[in-house]
Amino acid sequence: MPTLLRRVSFFSELSDDDIDRVARYTRERQLEKGEVLFQRGDPVHGFYFVVSGQMKLAVSSAQGNEKVVEIISPMHSFGEAVMFLNRSYPVFAEALVATHLLHVGQAVVSDLIDQDPGFARKLLAGMAIRLHGMIQDVETYSLRSSMQRVIGYLLQQVSDEESPGACDIELPTSKQVIASRLNLTPETLSRIFHDLADAGLITVHGKHISLHDPSRLARHQG
Repeated sequence: MPTLLRRVSFFSELSDDDIDRVARYTRERQLEKGEVLFQRGDPVHGFYFVVSGQMKLAVSSAQGNEKVVEIISPMHSFGEAVMFLNRSYPVFAEALVATHLLHVGQAVVSDLIDQDPGFARKLLAGMAIRLHGMIQDVETYSLRSSMQRVIGYLLQQVSDEESPGACDIELPTSKQVIASRLNLTPETLSRIFHDLADAGLITVHGKHISLHDPSRLARHQG
């Protein structure tokens, strides 16, 4: 457990004694694909850290429509901000694949904030970075066209280590989830993939997509 807790960014500089104390308030969870971790309206008692797998945070309408708010990948946490509001979860969380989680109790986090200003600053910095990312998402959904959103998403999946030429990417989740994340219908996403393929910019084989010329793809955003 202590080794896993060291992978949480704002725990990385804690003393061994503090890590051992956090471990006493931490529980591991194993979720199967499609298993719901919590529902919207459930009480909050701490935050979660994704060791492996992938979590979807989403809201559902009364009509059954779903909007994906965020996709949480390994080495990222979620639930910190709402933990301090003493409110219920505003979203539901579902495992997109088999997922290994850590749940850290609220009490020990509050104690660390009281005793260590450095820890509090790191925790706030992490939440601020996440808030900035969400603001960028809102800007993207509001000001960019559907084509621009899809191209931007594809280019985000390109590893920094990739050469500037042709490259292959693997979509991290289903096209339906990606469409919801980009505020598109699945039909619109499929049409844009088809248009990009017709333009000779990509080739799609399920979740595997070949980007024939990322720089030309970027210019196609207009």
